[in-house]
Amino acid sequence: MGKQPLRRTLSRSEFLKVAGSAGAGLLGASVASAGCGRPPNRRIETNVVVVILDSLRKDHVGAYGNPWIKTPSLDALAKGSLRFTQPYPESLPTICARRAIHTGFRTWPFRDWHPPKDDDVWRYGWQPIPTEQTTLAEILRGQGYLTMFVTDTLHQFKPSYNFHRGFDVFHFIRGQTRDAYRPDWMLSWEKLEKTMATVRDYMRQYSANTAGRETEEDWFAPQVFERSSELLEAASGAQPFFMVVDGYDPHEPWDPPQKYIDLYDGDYAGGEPYVPREGSSDYLTERQLQRMRALYSAEVTMADRWLGRFLDKVNELGLFENTLIILLSDHGHALGEHGIVGKPVQALWPELTDIVFLIRHPDEKGAGQTSDYYASTHDVAPTILGILGIEPPEPMDGQDLSVVLGGGEPEARDHFSLGYHNFVWARDEAYIYFSRSDGAKAKLYDVREDPKMRNNRAQDRPEVAKRMFEDYVLKDAKGPLPRYPTLPSYLR
Repeated sequence: MGKQPLRRTLSRSEFLKVAGSAGAGLLGASVASAGCGRPPNRRIETNVVVVILDSLRKDHVGAYGNPWIKTPSLDALAKGSLRFTQPYPESLPTICARRAIHTGFRTWPFRDWHPPKDDDVWRYGWQPIPTEQTTLAEILRGQGYLTMFVTDTLHQFKPSYNFHRGFDVFHFIRGQTRDAYRPDWMLSWEKLEKTMATVRDYMRQYSANTAGRETEEDWFAPQVFERSSELLEAASGAQPFFMVVDGYDPHEPWDPPQKYIDLYDGDYAGGEPYVPREGSSDYLTERQLQRMRALYSAEVTMADRWLGRFLDKVNELGLFENTLIILLSDHGHALGEHGIVGKPVQALWPELTDIVFLIRHPDEKGAGQTSDYYASTHDVAPTILGILGIEPPEPMDGQDLSVVLGGGEPEARDHFSLGYHNFVWARDEAYIYFSRSDGAKAKLYDVREDPKMRNNRAQDRPEVAKRMFEDYVLKDAKGPLPRYPTLPSYLR
């Protein structure tokens, strides 16, 4: 399509008025403090949109080679993007990955961990963004960008957290999983009775939060992308803008509208595995595992459809030609592979570690191309700043991947390492290794001859396991890994 003229640049106050009363009026958006001495809005051609999808497995996207999953929106975006074939989170799970995305700094090896007492998640590195770290939103707002944030990822808007820092407008969509949104006496008994008995307690709060849904627009992925579209329309007259669209889907519980389930499964009369009991899959029959995989796939397709609606809005507003879009996931989810379901810390197989990572440049640089570089979540912020030509206030840990768009190479990564609670992981071209943070319970796979990672070679190739732990994990961590006390009493 031809390049469409930009609308006149709105002032910041005009934008906030539009965001609060016009297309985005349904948002009930909170408005961040303007801050004194902020530079006036100036014309910068490139807007930025970052889309995060939680628990999206790379092998459940058509563009990454899946032959049966229905992800037409992701596939279309990938065709116009640089697609990284071997991207990994710098650490897991949800909050750790997002800290890295928002700041460009690694959270692993978790030496700065100070868990908030009022949180019910106890994982190393799971904490608010440290106050001394400057967020990408703060940097861009200081450069005259209007900054917006829409998310239903509940952990980011718990009382002790601060992921809204730097955003002019932020909108939190309530009700996901165990969000204390509604009293549990409002729960849907019909949904709870359908849920497998082993996880009904987990589903009580969610069932109350989602009671009374009537149309597909009441589900979470539609809400996230519809609200984002409304803000996008308001912001299209207030360019340049920076928007983060952070969707919790396809994170469990997996309970999409029936039409999506019908794409992947037929008649089923058993208890619904909306959410797994994390750990071994041996409590599930093969039919129940099949159902779980169908529900997850259905959730992926629903999220994809509403992502497509959002991208349609980008197109309708003529923003593709001056908007950088980065889409990535934070981690995956095990669905019975290797006898595991959920996200146990010791299960660092590809089901958990392999993520989606796409960069769509407004000038179509790198479109349709792939890179084998070990891209990661902490590369997002330096890449955006590199494309915009903005210097960060201090050097970031991540790499500026924009050089790949021009056919170059970032600083070499002949291996990559990451952490998940008290487990570590590393890989190079030949091997993938993971173990406890003291080197115990090691697993080693030769991915040249065993790409599905079925044969643990740690016992018969101890020298390789030792090398990967010492030369990759410990060197990247710059010394011994921290050890913390056992689970605190208030979480036992």
